[in-house]
Amino acid sequence: MWEKPIGYEGYNFGRDSCEKQGFTPLEIHKTKGRHELPWPFLRKESPGLTGFTLVELLVVLGIISVLMGMLLPALDKARRQARMVLCIKNQRDIVNALTMFAADNEGQYPESVATVGFGSHWNWTDPRKLTGNRTRAPGLYRAMSEYLRSYVLDADTMFCPNAPTKYKYLQQSWDAGDDWDNPDTSFPFDPVGGTYCFYFNYIGCLSGHRGIFRGPQSPAGGPGESKFLVTDYFGYDCWQSPKAYGSCERFNGASVIAETWLLSAYWYSDSVSLNTIDVLLHAGYTDGHVERYNSSDVVPMRISITSDGSEPYPEGVGPGIFYLPREGLR
Repeated sequence: MWEKPIGYEGYNFGRDSCEKQGFTPLEIHKTKGRHELPWPFLRKESPGLTGFTLVELLVVLGIISVLMGMLLPALDKARRQARMVLCIKNQRDIVNALTMFAADNEGQYPESVATVGFGSHWNWTDPRKLTGNRTRAPGLYRAMSEYLRSYVLDADTMFCPNAPTKYKYLQQSWDAGDDWDNPDTSFPFDPVGGTYCFYFNYIGCLSGHRGIFRGPQSPAGGPGESKFLVTDYFGYDCWQSPKAYGSCERFNGASVIAETWLLSAYWYSDSVSLNTIDVLLHAGYTDGHVERYNSSDVVPMRISITSDGSEPYPEGVGPGIFYLPREGLR
C-alpha cells in the first residue's frame, strides 16, 4: 500500500498523484539494476555533466602555485622568528643557571672548561667547549655539566637552534659529565664543542691595543671584566674551516661544515668578508637580559697560549678568531 511519506506534510504523495506527475514508487522503479528515488527533487539529474578541462586544471594549478609562492616565504620567516625566540630563551636560561650557581657558591661563577693542559702547564682553548680535554687541576671539572647539571637538565638549552644540526651525542655527553667517552672513537675522555661561546671565567687576547679580555667571575663583575656570559658563535679561520667565516647563525652565502667527533656542525663561507656578512647574533649578560647585536658591531679575540692571556695563538693556528659583541666588552 502506497503511503504518504512522513515529514512532507502539505505535499500530495499518493500513488495516483505520483503516477500523474511521472513518479513511480521506489519498489517498482529500477534502472539497470539501480534503485532510484521516487522524488526527482531529491535525485540529482545532470545530463551532459563533464569534468574539468585541461585549461581549467592548469589555471587552478597556476593559482595554487602563486599562493604557495606567497605563503612559503611567510612560513620561513615565521620559522626563523620561532628559532630566534628559542635562542633568546636558551641564553636567558643559561644566564639564570649561572646566577643560581653563583648564589649557591659564594657568589662565584663556575670555572671555565675551555682549557687544555695540566698543573702549571696549561692554556686556553675554544670557548665553545662543553666538555674539555681534561681537568687542569684537582678539584676542578672538565665538563660544564658537572657544575650546571642540577640547574640545566635539558642539554638542548646549551645548543643554538639555528645551527645546521644538533650534535648527536649532546644529551648523552651532558648527562655523562666528566665520564663522557665518545663511542665513535678509541680515545678516552673525549671533548665536546658546542655552538654557543661561554665566557665566564675566561681569558683571551683582544686585537690591537685593547689588551686582555676577561670574562666575568661573578654576577657583580669586576674591573676590566666583560658583562656578557654567553654569545652565539661567530668567528674566522677555525681549524675546521680555514680562512673562512663561521657562525651558529646562518648568514648570506653560507654552507654547512659537517659535525666531527669533537665539534658541532655550523655555517661557514670562504667567499665573504666581515664587511659583507650581515647576521644578527645574541648575547646573554650578567644582569639576566639577552641582547641582539650585528656582525658589524664586534671586536676580534684570539685564543691565548698562556694562562694569563698575554700571548695569542699564531695566525692560522688553533681555533682562530672569535668575534665578541662590542657592547658589554668592558
